[in-house]
Amino acid sequence: MSSSMGLRVAGGVALVFGALTLFSGGAALFGGKDMGAVVHFVLWFNFLAGFAYMVAGWGLWAGRRYARPLSLAVFLASLGVGAALAFHIAGGGAYEMRTLGAMSLRILIWAVLALVALRVLPRG
Repeated sequence: MSSSMGLRVAGGVALVFGALTLFSGGAALFGGKDMGAVVHFVLWFNFLAGFAYMVAGWGLWAGRRYARPLSLAVFLASLGVGAALAFHIAGGGAYEMRTLGAMSLRILIWAVLALVALRVLPRG
């Protein structure tokens, strides 16, 4: 797979993931449904990060240099929130298993997207 094709695939994944994140996060925050034991800082982070996912996704798709540090920042921020979630759970805080699963998936996806960005996009 060529570098430009890899960036387009990565960008497409980030854009779709960002759109889904904004939709699901918005529904959870503003939809008025009972979501169970919501961990509010995780929910707000994920919703707001959805905008960064979209910007990073477009940057990856278009091969823009800014996507390199932004993808890494999204990954590191997700890792930090994941660690905070782990501390929340270890301290006996209420949570849903889907929150743990979703956060783990986000970390994994952004680890791969950041790696693609770091390997393919130039520094700058």
